Amino acid sequence: VQLVESGGGLVQPGGSLRLSCVASGSIFNFYAMAWYRQAPEKQREFVALITSAGSTNYADSVKGRFTISRDNAKNTVYLQMNSLNAGDAAVYYCNAKSTSGESWGQGTQVTVSS
Repeated sequence: VQLVESGGGLVQPGGSLRLSCVASGSIFNFYAMAWYRQAPEKQREFVALITSAGSTNYADSVKGRFTISRDNAKNTVYLQMNSLNAGDAAVYYCNAKSTSGESWGQGTQVTVSS
């Protein structure tokens, strides 16, 4: 499967962005879809996850500010990011988890700066 992220960009502190991840096939093929991020000189870290049943899980650092959702008809997963701060600046990657392994997108850059 191919995953294509979009929606990144430059935003001021306190601003919002919505990231999208479109899968080339049905996202029902995956038991979970997730977002990860990687800042310069840091390891890739978990951000949010949504299961095929719609259950969600978030990193403590983004709870209450980020919301993950999915549109099965569009094979798309979203990450709504509010109240962004400098610590959220990173390349954000879409991830699809199946019983046979994982797939990753190419990433989309999020920059938070005034």
